[in-house]
Amino acid sequence: MAGNYAEMDGKIWMDGKLVEWSEANVHLLTHAMHYASAVFEGERAYGGTIFESRRHSERLHFSARELDFEIPWTVDEIEAAKYETMKANGLSDAYVRALAFRGAGEDMGVSSARNPVRLAIATWAWGDYYGDAKMRGAKLDIAKWKRPSPETAPSHAKAAGLYMICTMSKHAAEAKGCSDALMFDYRGYVAEATGANVFFVKDGEVHTPTPDCFLNGITRQTVIGMLEDRQIKVHERHIMPEELEGFEQCWLTGTAAEVTPVGKIGDYSFEVGALAKDMSQSYEKLVRA
Repeated sequence: MAGNYAEMDGKIWMDGKLVEWSEANVHLLTHAMHYASAVFEGERAYGGTIFESRRHSERLHFSARELDFEIPWTVDEIEAAKYETMKANGLSDAYVRALAFRGAGEDMGVSSARNPVRLAIATWAWGDYYGDAKMRGAKLDIAKWKRPSPETAPSHAKAAGLYMICTMSKHAAEAKGCSDALMFDYRGYVAEATGANVFFVKDGEVHTPTPDCFLNGITRQTVIGMLEDRQIKVHERHIMPEELEGFEQCWLTGTAAEVTPVGKIGDYSFEVGALAKDMSQSYEKLVRA
């Protein structure tokens, strides 16, 4: 995808109807713009089918409840709206973004209980998130920002506000010529990239951080299942930064990232090895099956 997202052609589903892309606007005093009262999902469709679509819609509802609001559209209605939007835009391979948020209303302070909850769905064509990294391995910086304690933020929700430090970390990484940044958590353990979960390989076994303060991604869960089907041992555990030196391979998982091998994190290098390549290629086959 190239160009300005605000100037694309097509339709966006907003609050129950399709509108022209350029007319999918909100008021300046929309609560989500000021106080981050918004949740979203990123999904991919392959050959006209959205991978794990219903799980994404169910998680959208879960995230909204974590932020203390209810989406006034059912999971079934959201499912229908996503496919309606894809059809309206003539897309079979697409990225799908569903966004639920508190709009403008009677409240314009921290409280927003009287404001309407709105829902929008956009779809567009989007290629590889990390460019050619699937072949050569992505290069990651190490972020200065840390994933917060679940006592300070709803870390298991896919909430817009949780991505502020991700944006800053990714900008800092790109300024250094990197594709992304690895983030540690509030305790100093390895956590995730700015928008993707992370896996490591050592001695034929896989290690991945325990998702106790960050999102347990749907792609992450899918890849763990794929590894277990192959009888490959998966260790979900706390990983210390100094362990990075001993890992042989690494990859990222996420709807946008899919399965992307990593070649470098800070000063640590990783082989784009057989298992990383296999998981990337096998995931591609799975989602298109």
